[in-house]
Amino acid sequence: MSLSPAPRHHAFWPARLTKTVTIPEVTLFQNLQVTALRYPRKGAAVFLGHTLTYRELLAQAVAVGGWLVAHGVQAGDRVVLFMQNCPQFLVAFYGVQAAGGVVVPVNPMNRADEFGHYITDPEARVVICASDLLGVVQQAQDALEPAQRAPQVLVVRYADALPAERPEQLGVPAALWESLNAAPPEVPSVEGVGVTAWSGAIEHPPLDQAVPRSPDDMALLPYTSGTTGLPKGCMHTHRSLMANVVGSFVHTSQDTVSLAVVPMFHITGMLYGVLMPIYTGATLVVMPRWDRELAGRLISIHKVTVWVCIPTMIIDLFGSPNYRQFDLSSLMVLAGGGAAMPQAVAQRLLDEFQLRFAEGYGLTETAAPSHSNPPDRPKLQCLGIPIFGVDSRIVDPQTLRELPQGESGEIVTHGPMLFKGYWKHPEATEQAFIELDGKRFFRTGDLGRIDEDGYFFITDRLKRMINASGFKVWPTEVELLLYKCPLVLEACIISAKDAYRGETVKAVVVPRPEASEQATEQAIIDWARQHMAAYKVPRMVRFVERLPKSGSGKVMWRLLQEEENRANPGT
Repeated sequence: MSLSPAPRHHAFWPARLTKTVTIPEVTLFQNLQVTALRYPRKGAAVFLGHTLTYRELLAQAVAVGGWLVAHGVQAGDRVVLFMQNCPQFLVAFYGVQAAGGVVVPVNPMNRADEFGHYITDPEARVVICASDLLGVVQQAQDALEPAQRAPQVLVVRYADALPAERPEQLGVPAALWESLNAAPPEVPSVEGVGVTAWSGAIEHPPLDQAVPRSPDDMALLPYTSGTTGLPKGCMHTHRSLMANVVGSFVHTSQDTVSLAVVPMFHITGMLYGVLMPIYTGATLVVMPRWDRELAGRLISIHKVTVWVCIPTMIIDLFGSPNYRQFDLSSLMVLAGGGAAMPQAVAQRLLDEFQLRFAEGYGLTETAAPSHSNPPDRPKLQCLGIPIFGVDSRIVDPQTLRELPQGESGEIVTHGPMLFKGYWKHPEATEQAFIELDGKRFFRTGDLGRIDEDGYFFITDRLKRMINASGFKVWPTEVELLLYKCPLVLEACIISAKDAYRGETVKAVVVPRPEASEQATEQAIIDWARQHMAAYKVPRMVRFVERLPKSGSGKVMWRLLQEEENRANPGT
């Protein structure tokens, strides 16, 4: 018998808002078609002074779709997107959808040692990358066997979506402007790989009609790392994504102006920067990467109404000596997650700008949010309440017995936005789900509790993961990369407290005997910077003679983590 009571959180559900939503029986590309028909001249994306209309977005997407089909992409084929936030990301995403393909979004901070996995595991047919990342792609391709390589690479230049001159009123930093306008590097060719400039795709004859797909076909394959092995792809269909697209739409409209600064490769940036705004007809103010001064000016000048972010961005904005000059009065929705919002910062938001920050919770497997705080009654350091159609419970991690209110256990979630499983990992998929009351629940691996109002709070993690300013760092992945370092014999990655990032990455290293003199903290960090994304790089290195191991030879990482927690409890 279920212990789950009638949803207490419905008492705090936003007024005049239905508790369920009907999911349209459409594909993601059809969303763009409808919106372009409704608002052809409306700005879809504003990129540092240049506007791309919905009519132009659709025209370029069907041209890219035509190019993809002409270069062998068939329904269900995977296409990698590897770039920073830019209008071309939107065009490429919907071009892949028009061609019937599946988008594989990849963090542009990845290095060649990491990127090869995103070619081989999804068996990518095409990589669409920014010109400054072409060297990473080709280096990764060159390390693969010819049969493993993606046969086509399509190269984007950010400058093609920018105005001719740097707009003075926006105050775009000169270094950012120069990097976006940098000439493409000379990159050696790779056998069997064709390289095409972006202009060759958007000028290609367009598709007469999109390749037919159904709502239950796979549309997106974002990767998430696990406690063991390499990152795994999460299979999302048009239907599972549409559930959160429509659910997120209720707080916005076609007149919404949204700041798109959360990376689009990330599931949160994907939902709020690529999927939902196109469904609603909103205008995106696109930032290629975070810069607090630029963000403040863009919000002020473009009258941004919705900003989905991580709390560290707001903390950084408040750290600007110019923050009182920014006009944030247009903001109506300020929400996000990835890290807890400090009480002091939330109070400043309320006192100085009359804004409440609504924290949310979700995972790649849940297509971003499964929980969110009601905008009119948010609680701090809180995951919020289950959103439309979501049933979440707290269960004992061992017995899987449902626990009553107030007790801590594993958060499990059922809802229409759940992924279908891990790509090529049927055993991991089976282990990720349980059945309760005849329904399929996803095991989040996060420990939490429910309070008297039905709000969910996270208390700990079952999964071994480090949350650094919202970036998820999986220790096993960093360890596997560190073992390639010529200075490292053994390595164990743990988290350390950090006043700004919340948590940061610390490496406990046994140096190679022959390299003991060269193995300094800085040498390890410098090597890591060359071989992994910046947010994964250890900020601290501790050298030891040996790592603690169990009788079976497994490294006892929990022991090292507990030692770190006792030595540096943080705040």
